[in-house]
Amino acid sequence: MTKLKLDNVKKHLGGIQILRDISLEIASGEFVVFVGPSGCGKSTLLRVIAGLESICSGELLIDGRRVNDLEPRERGVGMVFQSYALYPHMSVYDNIGFGLKLAKTDKHSLRERVLATARMLQLDKLLQRKPKELSGGQRQRVAMGRAMAREPDILLFDEPLSNLDAALRVQMRNEIARLHGRLGTTMIYVTHDQVEAMTLADKIVVLNAGRVEQVGSPRELYERPNSQFVAGFLGSPRMNFLPVRLLVPGATSQVEVPALGRLSALPFDSSTLAADSPLTLGMRPEQIGLQAAIGDAGIEVLGVEYLGSEMYVHLDAGQEEALICRCDASAAWRAGDRVELQPQIDNLHLFDAQGLALPRTSMATTEQSNSAPAARPVLLSSL
Repeated sequence: MTKLKLDNVKKHLGGIQILRDISLEIASGEFVVFVGPSGCGKSTLLRVIAGLESICSGELLIDGRRVNDLEPRERGVGMVFQSYALYPHMSVYDNIGFGLKLAKTDKHSLRERVLATARMLQLDKLLQRKPKELSGGQRQRVAMGRAMAREPDILLFDEPLSNLDAALRVQMRNEIARLHGRLGTTMIYVTHDQVEAMTLADKIVVLNAGRVEQVGSPRELYERPNSQFVAGFLGSPRMNFLPVRLLVPGATSQVEVPALGRLSALPFDSSTLAADSPLTLGMRPEQIGLQAAIGDAGIEVLGVEYLGSEMYVHLDAGQEEALICRCDASAAWRAGDRVELQPQIDNLHLFDAQGLALPRTSMATTEQSNSAPAARPVLLSSL
């Protein structure tokens, strides 16, 4: 197994910064996923590691060895491309063994390694077929097999499932997870699909505009994002964001939410900020409870999406975007109903004007201020 280290890696093209001071360590045997929006640099970073793109400055180390100037075949990495990149005139056997043939592996060893790889990927009965005779999932496994047959120290995946349908993506995702469990190889996986990231990764690296926004386990990034960008990128539906005004700064915070009410004693340290500072309140859809409002109080239900196992309730919170609450499928909410919110206070998030998360303090009792507006109040869950 192999560890990888990037130290202040930069990449620019024509004066445009693609990667900005990327510093990252990947431990031996880790499954690391790079995620981020289109154009954030995740595929470029993967190609830099593979040796398909040059580094403008910084150090790339594999097991302590500087590999900046080494050719891809000298780095001990294998790469699975998004487009499969199979040779249409070759059989599955020849596609898997092509890299070994280029490396002048003797015929006996080549055959053994191709057959062993094919058995592992359940391709041993398809070895004489051409790519056009295979399904999308089978082609993807052949592409994986070609990379694996060389027995690389690091396996790289560049959005390998993006060309597959939803059901096949789930199947291949499980196969890749099982493969990592069997091989224990260091794997780096690029995707824009957060479900793939959350289900596969030991560690997620969130990239934004060529920079690393946050690194951590899926649970850490989901529950404790360090920026509004990370909070909004992970989660489906994404986190709800509401502009708020800081009323009383301190070790705990009191904020006013337009059209909703006032929240006091929130467990966030705002002592470095001034009163009236603009903040952003974040609430995940599954962490908001709903209760029927009395009369004209509360906020209006704009619409409901029934998904069988759950229900998404869209609410008018006085913003351009509707606030979304994820409820049990048995909920009986309908468009036009009026409801009061019951957010889980310990799962709220506060971000400053720069989009950075305010530091958390120990849990404090949270209550609705007596001076909250009579219309559209916020009901808080008991702690």
